[in-house]
Amino acid sequence: MRITIVMGFFLPVPPVAGGAMEKMWWRLGRAYARRGHEVTIISRRWPGSPRTEAVDGVRLIRIDGWDQRRRLWQNLVLDAFWGWRVLRRLPPGDILVTNTVALPVFIRRLRPDAGLLVINLNRFPKGQVRWYGGAARVQAASEAIAAAVRVQAPARAPVVRVVPNPVDCATFAPPAVRTARRGPFTIGYLGRLHPEKGLATLVAAAGGLAARPDLPPWRIVLRGPADVSRGGGGEGFVETLRAAAPALWAEGRISIHPPLLDPAELAGAYHGLDAFCYPTVAERGEAQPIAVLEAMAAARPIVATDLACFADHLRPGVTALLVPPGDAGALADALVRLIGDAELGRRLGAAALQRVQALDDARIVDQHLADYEALLDAASR
Repeated sequence: MRITIVMGFFLPVPPVAGGAMEKMWWRLGRAYARRGHEVTIISRRWPGSPRTEAVDGVRLIRIDGWDQRRRLWQNLVLDAFWGWRVLRRLPPGDILVTNTVALPVFIRRLRPDAGLLVINLNRFPKGQVRWYGGAARVQAASEAIAAAVRVQAPARAPVVRVVPNPVDCATFAPPAVRTARRGPFTIGYLGRLHPEKGLATLVAAAGGLAARPDLPPWRIVLRGPADVSRGGGGEGFVETLRAAAPALWAEGRISIHPPLLDPAELAGAYHGLDAFCYPTVAERGEAQPIAVLEAMAAARPIVATDLACFADHLRPGVTALLVPPGDAGALADALVRLIGDAELGRRLGAAALQRVQALDDARIVDQHLADYEALLDAASR
């Protein structure tokens, strides 16, 4: 098959500047190529990278793009311009996969030779899917996203399939032999430093932990980009977090660290945690957060918010502890349970690891390719 993957306008592939979707599709694209398929990935041009090259059997086409903007309408306008730029560079193909917004509206009419259109939906839909009449498949990253599409665009329901995001289980697997950990109990968050991620709730929960003198030493590590161009909330948001608990920041009990791009280093960061916390409040924003899946693959005990986006894989009390979004008291209580009960943490981590094995890269690639072949077969008939 000839498979083209179109990324958004603000980050490059390979993911030298980060990006969960860029990391995911770079792995998937190379896996397609290893299976003998002809793969092209279109992404933003980046300093130091040529406009076209072939890497690991994948043809890379890079187009001038833009940094991400703070406001949604600005990003939507840039996405539309990006779609027109991509239109002129698309090679003929069999399957065209994209997670952009505007391109699917007009691509089938203007470039039918680009291949059957597959929409990869990794955000809660805002009604745009009803305009995707040319889509052969809508890949919803979670059942919550699929359900929203069926409500918002009933005519698209027959082409919707839940296709989970994959995980590089081999890279994130916990070490076979664990050394005894020393130092404070480390609670970590990895991802964009943005208000919708519930980090203000986590900082407030830290205040609750600090009010418990009976607890052993602990610390909270936030790791990810804060700048708006990388999807963060900006330095103003970081300053708001610091102002909410200045003593805890000054003592180093809460700290911020830069994102890690090397997969092995990222895996090491997960393995260095005693618990992973993902307190998102974006009920209509998240699809299936990849950081949570990576933490599961690293066998970390997870505390997350009780939102529909997690329902496919996080079972309360089995693979994670779930708390109401925005409830700092409940979040603090869950963290206290993990700090005080090492066996609970081991049990949650082991169950999470077992659950996430079904999402290993190889298995999801099998699902993708089988679905693409079925779509092409149906189209030929």
